[in-house]
Amino acid sequence: MVKYLAKRIARSFLTLAVILTVVFCLLRFMPIEGYFQNFDKMTPQQIQVGLKEMGLSDPLPVQIVRFFGDLLHGDLGVSRIYRANVPVADVLADKVPVSIKLGLWSMVLSLFIGLPLGAVMARYQYRWPDRLGTLFIVCIQAVPAAVYYLYLQLYGTNFLQVGLLFKMEEPKYWILPVFSMSLGNIAFYGMWLRRYMVDESNRDYVKLAKAKGLSEGEIMFKHIFRNAFVPLVQYIPTAFLNTVIGSIYIESLYSIPGMGGLLVQVIKKHDNNMVQGIVLLYACVGVLGLLLGDVLMVMLDPRISLGRKEGDR
Repeated sequence: MVKYLAKRIARSFLTLAVILTVVFCLLRFMPIEGYFQNFDKMTPQQIQVGLKEMGLSDPLPVQIVRFFGDLLHGDLGVSRIYRANVPVADVLADKVPVSIKLGLWSMVLSLFIGLPLGAVMARYQYRWPDRLGTLFIVCIQAVPAAVYYLYLQLYGTNFLQVGLLFKMEEPKYWILPVFSMSLGNIAFYGMWLRRYMVDESNRDYVKLAKAKGLSEGEIMFKHIFRNAFVPLVQYIPTAFLNTVIGSIYIESLYSIPGMGGLLVQVIKKHDNNMVQGIVLLYACVGVLGLLLGDVLMVMLDPRISLGRKEGDR
């Protein structure tokens, strides 16, 4: 298992290095206005001096080596437009905790509702609980998220008696954003857990458990649920991390001072260093999610690593 995880970690770092290199190169082809706060008022000579001071006049390979060297020391560069001369790391330090808290609560809610939903749908297959759950899943997947986000905000703010502008210190202002962000994952967990549990219900060990006289509910929730949850667990870290970084629309909709709104703002302002820092963070989040998913799968079912070792032979 250690060897398998070591390979996965090495592949993750290699993937991350490739992503960062590609993003770095693409940003170097963007207009240079994003590196200067008063670009329109600068002379060509001032622009060239500024580019040289920032090291942007050096050959691209030299810039890439310098970028990874600074990255190893925790230096993500300096914001040039969004917050002039403020380190990107300091800007992100104020925003990331808000998005993490929002994503964490939405993931807890999605697991708390989605897993029981899928289990109940599988337990009462083709009956009214299953039909109602299927209707909910179809509606969430078929209707664009922006549509029900707006309806939740429109009617939810009146119901909860809250304003449109987000207030971090008041708990009731977290309800609508958290619930809105959790709907997609609730449908995802409900749909796939039901499918896995239905597949598991046809296994031989289920027939044996019935022959031993175990009740249907005991078989469903103590045996089938546990085995059906194994393939689903690999998506939990990725889903949580994607929830954190995928809250762009929600944070903009409720004016939440997190990562989502920040990305939109720095793109509009063409602050290339800020865009580069945020993309770096998102890339790390995505790779880390895939790695944690593999780790959880191996921890819950060691046969996965053994099977892959035999396949490699």
